[in-house]
Amino acid sequence: MTRFLIVEDHPLFCEALELALRMAAPDADILQATSIDEAIDVLSSSVDGIDLVLLDLSTPGTTGLSGIIRIRKAFPRNPIVVVSAHQDPQIVASALSLGISGYIPKSSSKQELAHSIAEALRGSICLPKSYRAVTHPRRGPAQELLKRLHDLTPQQLRVLEMLRRGLQNKQIAYELKISETTVKVHVSEILRKLNVLSRTRAIVEMSKIDFANLTANKTVAGRVPDRR
Repeated sequence: MTRFLIVEDHPLFCEALELALRMAAPDADILQATSIDEAIDVLSSSVDGIDLVLLDLSTPGTTGLSGIIRIRKAFPRNPIVVVSAHQDPQIVASALSLGISGYIPKSSSKQELAHSIAEALRGSICLPKSYRAVTHPRRGPAQELLKRLHDLTPQQLRVLEMLRRGLQNKQIAYELKISETTVKVHVSEILRKLNVLSRTRAIVEMSKIDFANLTANKTVAGRVPDRR
């Protein structure tokens, strides 16, 4: 049986996605999560595995593209298709550079969604025609940061996300059920791998993969990629 995981916190769109999945695979088993942490819990506890993850980039527990990174780092073999309202070519290209299996606009019809999902299940990269020329993100600070983020462990990525939310070591330790000493070790490793000297600089670095900054990087870099 085909098994899907929808990572989406808006009930109406979650329902629309489920209908599209039923069109692509009528007998599928469909699981749901409303945050990245919940998605990772579902993936961890899924004995039979998940055939495809459908991820909204704006799901709670993410900073820009960090949700993709966290799931791919913890479950590198699980294919991910992004279903997002963000349609800027630079955001699409940056997401594709992380090894996702497709990028579908939320404005797509149920038929288009079902077709794209079927493509992803066959192993193809599913993209709308308007995105198919957008395969190489422009070089810049965001791309360099994405490379460095890949060096972080899943737990370090989670700690980094909490740092960005403004949590202190004691709060992080409580949420993760670990000691403050362990949190300090994680923070030190995060700073080393990101090549920064302080928590504040780490947070500034993470802002480079926020959607607004990814779009701004495109404008600074020059001409907008051709959408044809």
